[in-house]
Amino acid sequence: MDRVAVIGVGQTKYEKGKRETFSELVYEVVTKALEDAGITIEDVDNIVSVSSDFWDGRTISSMAIQDAAGAFGKDITTVEGDGTFGALYGAMRLLSGNFGVGIVVAHHKGTESSMSGITNTSFDPLVERRLGLDAVTSAALQARRYMDRWGILEEQIAPVSVKNHGNAKRNPLAMLPMDITVEDVMNSPMMSTPLKKLDCSAPTDGACALILAAPHEAKQLSTHKKRVWLNGVGHCSDAFHMGDRDLSDTRALKKAAEAAYVMAGLEPSDIDVAEVYDAFTYMELMWLEGLGFCDDGMGAEYLERGVFDADGELPVNPSGGRLSANPVQVAGLACMAECVLQLRGEAGEHQVEEARTALAHGINGMCGQSHCVWIMGK
Repeated sequence: MDRVAVIGVGQTKYEKGKRETFSELVYEVVTKALEDAGITIEDVDNIVSVSSDFWDGRTISSMAIQDAAGAFGKDITTVEGDGTFGALYGAMRLLSGNFGVGIVVAHHKGTESSMSGITNTSFDPLVERRLGLDAVTSAALQARRYMDRWGILEEQIAPVSVKNHGNAKRNPLAMLPMDITVEDVMNSPMMSTPLKKLDCSAPTDGACALILAAPHEAKQLSTHKKRVWLNGVGHCSDAFHMGDRDLSDTRALKKAAEAAYVMAGLEPSDIDVAEVYDAFTYMELMWLEGLGFCDDGMGAEYLERGVFDADGELPVNPSGGRLSANPVQVAGLACMAECVLQLRGEAGEHQVEEARTALAHGINGMCGQSHCVWIMGK
């Protein structure tokens, strides 16, 4: 297939209690992305925003930020979900031949919202919502099922938090850089058994923008050093009702990953660095298994061996991951932005040496109902 390139990236610092409005956050990252690409808004012919009326607390949320995104007099559409899905739609628009250069921008202010209240409304109103399920309690159910199925102990998922918060110390954009131990994770307050506070990501504010370009425009507008190509993508969804799927089964992710690998003509062993959705510690291990980096149930063993460390065989979440900053709508787009920086050699202190192929992963829906996998390269 024809490939789309990322020619510009822009991110805010991810933190709590940002005073900027949604529009100000969007304006900041779009401006940074344009400057990074070395182009102006006049070179852009379409915008895809990633937002949610529930999280923003207003209807038609994309229209409230369209001026800040540079969409005045231009085409703008909205994807409600993770940023990786917004990038998928943005790339499809360019591949249609109707557009040449697009902006994909996502924003989120989790610290102004009720995480429990909003995520509770994502469940069906007759049964699951009345049970009080939300992002944390549903994740706890999935964690317990995963751990029981494969005989994994709480002490074996805790090192994910230690690794990722430690990685965040080398990323100036991360919200929670920390030196912690497995004992710290185990002794942190219980959120929902078996997940403790340091097993969970925290509400985060921030925004991210990517500038995508069709092949001809990418080569015309950007230098080889700045271009990062989207070589493969896969997307797959599972059942909505949690009782209709085995929560320890990563079948949707496996299909999405397989499609991405096939499109890119690569195998899991070809990936040099991965940014994986890790809102909870156990998720990183589950998703790494689903992505084909190890057999089912073996993620904890690979983690213990140091395979996923920043200097390991496959560095995973060298940015600090979502455990260190998780602006929900933005998360997957931030994964893609981090991969771009890695492939350009611009990731600073958390740069992975000789990174030439990267994988970015995002989810939508509770407990990874839907997955999007991107394979990116020079």
